[in-house]
Amino acid sequence: MCGIVGMLGERPAAPLILEALGRLEYRGYDSAGIATLDSGRIDRRRAEGKLGNLASVLTRLPLAGNVGIGHTRWATHGAPTEGNAHPHGTSRVSVVHNGIIENHAALRAELEAAGQEFSTETDTECVAQLLDLYLQQGMSPEKAAGAALARLEGAYALALIFAGHPDLMIGARHGAPLAIGFGEREMFIGSDALALAPLTRRIAYLEDGDWAVIRRDGATFFDRHGARVERAIRETRLTGAAIGRGNYRHFMEKELHEHPVVIGDVLSRMIDPSSRSVALWDLPFDLATLPRATISACGSAFYAGLVGRVWLETIARLPTDADVASEFRYRAPPLPSEGLGLLVSQSGETADTLAALRYMQDEGQHVLSVVNVPESSMARESDAVLETLAGPEIGVASTKAFTAQLTVLACFALAAGRARGTLDAAREAVLTQALMEVPGQAAEILSEETTAAIARVAERIAEARDVLYLGRGSCFPVALEGALKLKEISYIHAEGYAAGEMKHGPIALIDKHVPVVAIAPSGPLFEKTASNLQEAAARGGQVVVFSDAAGAEKLCGIAAETVVLPTCDPFVAPILHTIAVQMLAYKVALLKGTDVDQPRNLAKSVTVE
Repeated sequence: MCGIVGMLGERPAAPLILEALGRLEYRGYDSAGIATLDSGRIDRRRAEGKLGNLASVLTRLPLAGNVGIGHTRWATHGAPTEGNAHPHGTSRVSVVHNGIIENHAALRAELEAAGQEFSTETDTECVAQLLDLYLQQGMSPEKAAGAALARLEGAYALALIFAGHPDLMIGARHGAPLAIGFGEREMFIGSDALALAPLTRRIAYLEDGDWAVIRRDGATFFDRHGARVERAIRETRLTGAAIGRGNYRHFMEKELHEHPVVIGDVLSRMIDPSSRSVALWDLPFDLATLPRATISACGSAFYAGLVGRVWLETIARLPTDADVASEFRYRAPPLPSEGLGLLVSQSGETADTLAALRYMQDEGQHVLSVVNVPESSMARESDAVLETLAGPEIGVASTKAFTAQLTVLACFALAAGRARGTLDAAREAVLTQALMEVPGQAAEILSEETTAAIARVAERIAEARDVLYLGRGSCFPVALEGALKLKEISYIHAEGYAAGEMKHGPIALIDKHVPVVAIAPSGPLFEKTASNLQEAAARGGQVVVFSDAAGAEKLCGIAAETVVLPTCDPFVAPILHTIAVQMLAYKVALLKGTDVDQPRNLAKSVTVE
């Protein structure tokens, strides 16, 4: 959610920090600020709203110094105002924070009683005031940091600088991610490697509970008990060039057009084209003997998991549950010994999904994660990882990361089916061939002709106040994804339903003002879906159909609008139809004039519960 950047070097810090904060805009934020050390004294600038406002402040009132920390804030405690913007601090210390300090109220009361004066509504200020008190008592910055961290409850990533200490920065992590970057006589700190990409590719990740003392010549790491530990320095694959928008109007548009390449990259990693079979590397568990799989994820990743559940049960005959991660561990479900916990996440840092992972481990599950960031907490804590290879996704609304997750799950289902003896070689070859055709078919959906047809549908949807999305089987989660995308970036109320459930309540909403968007590819469930659409049309609903040529022809009598997508095996239809409904949301958002890449109130990476 919030973004953290810090620099300890020999160049002016503020311009580089501002630039790095720009690479964290995708995470979502509502205010920003930077603090630096200038001649040993702390100075800061903050602004409400977008980074452009902070840049304007810095133009009028520049910040000097080659040591600094910066922050983009997504408000939790306290309104999104300049006064509540980070960094927070006193004349002795400055703090930026991602997360929630759960015992902030008790700490605040204690500190106020000790004479500390607060000036904000935030939970973060209690960290600064606690450090300030310890510094007044004569502790060194390192001792004060260790003592303060021991008092904090909740989730946090912290970066600290101290007045009079120009060769010192401290970072700490508990629940929220934090990375340390190594340069030449320069050190960096950031919420993720993406923020630091143009500055350095040599990254060390703090483990949960770690804190680090950072100086120009390197970093010293300590675990939650204060014991000195070593943390590996990795060479990240990210570069500054990886996050450019190119000639596209929005990052989301660019990422939509990256679907074919991303899906192709996944398939080239996971499929042997000569044998037309999935070639998973060795897993540390036997797919053939798994008693049950449990999928947990959040947002779009959960919908990918719902499609994966259908594939695992129908192809591999593996009993599979799926639960949103924010509910999963609180339900405390009993899990069978030696079962499979399957987590899905773009960032690999989603707090609720990480909590689900740890619950699964406690319950004796083998843990397999489908993630886009191989250095992430989720990847490091899992028994095995299936990487989605989507590359950086900057738009807050997930697009290519979602289809990459679907493609990985499709391949995994085929491998599981083969291992469990439920999928013979001939059928595997047919389904693998269907997958191999997806990148070309995805390119057809992104063609000028098809996107023009989707744009015509968008004109109808943009006028609506409410929209229903319907799908069946593996396309029901696509209906959920389409509705979510429309809500996220156009702010139109939309709901996704299993088509057969329409007459169990949602049909009461249907009239001539309510578009009904149907994901209806030809296949075993097509006739059932068509029957549901007849019911919607009979009540005046504006039926919009996404189908192939055969399905579109059968529904032409009731559809107000039809978008014809490539004919494909029903197995891969969810991947292709996802691209179409995502493009529809994008076209509607353009007509509505919303902030496509950074929709209001949303964050890309949700690192607090």
